Amino acid sequence: MGPHVVLGIDTGGTYTDAVLVELSKGEVLATAKALTTYNDPTLGIQDAVKALPSAILREAEMVGLSTTLATNAIVEGKGRPVSLALIGYDRGLIEAYDLWDRLGTRDVCFLAGGHDIAGEQLAPLDLEATRNFILSRGKHADAFAVSGYYSVRNPAHELEVKRLIAELTHKPVSCGHELSAELDSIGRATTAVLNAQLIPLLTELIASTLRALESLGVHAPLMIVRADGSLMHADMAIERPVETILSGPAASAVGASFLTRIENAWAVDLGGTTSDLVVVERGRPRLSPKGAEVGGWRTKVRAVDVRTNGIGGDSRVTVDRERQLHIGPCRSLPLSLLAHSQPAALQELGRQAGREYLDRVGEFLALVRPIDSRYIFDETESAVLDTIREGARSWLSLQGVVPSYLLDNAVARLERLGLVLRAGFTPTDALHVVGRYNPWCGEAAQLGAELLAKRIGMPVLAFCEMVVNGIGDRITGQILRKVIEDEDGVRGWPESEGGAVLLRRVLGPESGSVLRCEITLGSPLVAIGAPVEAYTPRVAELLHTQLIIPPHAEVASAIGAVVGSVVQVVEGTIVPFAGQSRFRLHLGGETEVFDALEEAVAHAERQGKELARAKASNAGAVEITVEMIRQDNTADIAAGWGQKLYLGTDLRITAVGRPAPVGEKARV
Repeated sequence: MGPHVVLGIDTGGTYTDAVLVELSKGEVLATAKALTTYNDPTLGIQDAVKALPSAILREAEMVGLSTTLATNAIVEGKGRPVSLALIGYDRGLIEAYDLWDRLGTRDVCFLAGGHDIAGEQLAPLDLEATRNFILSRGKHADAFAVSGYYSVRNPAHELEVKRLIAELTHKPVSCGHELSAELDSIGRATTAVLNAQLIPLLTELIASTLRALESLGVHAPLMIVRADGSLMHADMAIERPVETILSGPAASAVGASFLTRIENAWAVDLGGTTSDLVVVERGRPRLSPKGAEVGGWRTKVRAVDVRTNGIGGDSRVTVDRERQLHIGPCRSLPLSLLAHSQPAALQELGRQAGREYLDRVGEFLALVRPIDSRYIFDETESAVLDTIREGARSWLSLQGVVPSYLLDNAVARLERLGLVLRAGFTPTDALHVVGRYNPWCGEAAQLGAELLAKRIGMPVLAFCEMVVNGIGDRITGQILRKVIEDEDGVRGWPESEGGAVLLRRVLGPESGSVLRCEITLGSPLVAIGAPVEAYTPRVAELLHTQLIIPPHAEVASAIGAVVGSVVQVVEGTIVPFAGQSRFRLHLGGETEVFDALEEAVAHAERQGKELARAKASNAGAVEITVEMIRQDNTADIAAGWGQKLYLGTDLRITAVGRPAPVGEKARV
């Protein structure tokens, strides 16, 4: 039997969710929410878990965690300093094609060595230069990344450099061949760098999370959600943290599938900061064929095919001088939540009545974490921090302390450092006003709505309905854009002039137009997040499709963090040579030569299944099953009717198991 009670945790942009699930029955036993704590995410985790029934909590046999740490660290550029060793790379090519910025670090050393596409050594590894590089960087880098040209065909030089780094510095090392089996040398180097940057961060998070759980009486294995929605043990996650990017959207899609038992659907996860769109096919999130792209970095990480839009319940709502409404993409702390936690803000907001003609009316600035002594602030930044140290202050009052022409730049830098957060009117506040969601201070939401409604020249309720509908309209547009890009390869829709015109007709009739547009989405819409009941019915209505809001939709990501499987993949390639009389197998970093194709395939299946099974076991799986998919690649021969030229064979060996609970060892 598998584990009975499991604990799922999801750290989102606004909330941290915790859920207890009885896996054998598929039953949700208890749920809890707490505000995400940006300074130390484990505080929010502890608050959420502590709110669960303690008697059931102590029965938890496994813990699953979906975390935004890796994604946020990459997007915000907060990874640790890394030195990169490139073995056998051509510096001239990197400079000629301006590839420096794609590497992820400027601290790069080019080492002689490397292999060719057949796995044959091109030049010996320069051991003296390698030692000099390691010793010179050892005091400054928190971690190392190593990538060899064609190391996926022969990783010997990568492994030797890794051994020397460990011997001379005892610092973490990431090798490109361990993270990707693709030939893209730049993509592998980038992935290795990002992975190395994240190792210290994820190590700290996992250690803190385990301490927090143990303090609450939870002594169970910790699994982390990977970018493809599968799970891996925390020990493996520490070595491969880059594989946890997009953990949140992946967990959301898995949770949506589990809660609905639906095979094919569009999963929409509406959070406080973003909305994520993932296609579920055959009960699993669809994977991106290109690998994960986060914060402009192209990685070789297997990940869900997700479209993330900067629109959510906490998106900043503003009205410009031309009386145009804008929602997002920046995030604001809702006025209702600010006044709930800091009542003094309500009085200051009330004093802004009659000043709706001023820019930034109804906006505040709040300190979100202690000021780190490592940072050096200029006079303007220091003045801002001193003013808000004891509590949030309105933007209008800050302009009385700091000249307005200096304030924007100062706040922008403090935001990038993660020290401050703007507060203002949001769609969450609009829901308070219309009575669909009211956990915090409705009076603050009402005051904020009145200021912006007067600025745009509308009744308050009509203004708030327009804000709520605006979320649904944006999600509708993003779904249409993704469908058109995926199916027809058309980019830039609906930003193009014609696309924008059609989208406006889809969203509603235009005055004076005889054209009406209706679009039907051929798959149901599964909506998760809180409170999706307020936003997504409009999306389903516009797309003429079925809307499914499952029970416990508000904690679907936390559920997805524990109901997924452990999946590990080994990839291999067979290529012909010597006039197609012999065949070279590349598998698991090793190269072997065979006289017959089927002999190479049979050996690859035996060896690959052993490797995949071992990887799954190390990732925390039990009851492992393994299968291999073979793809022979051929080309037509012009001179021969129906004849094919054999080009090679791609092999994909996949091991799948369930997470091991407390005290259970791998069984295959």
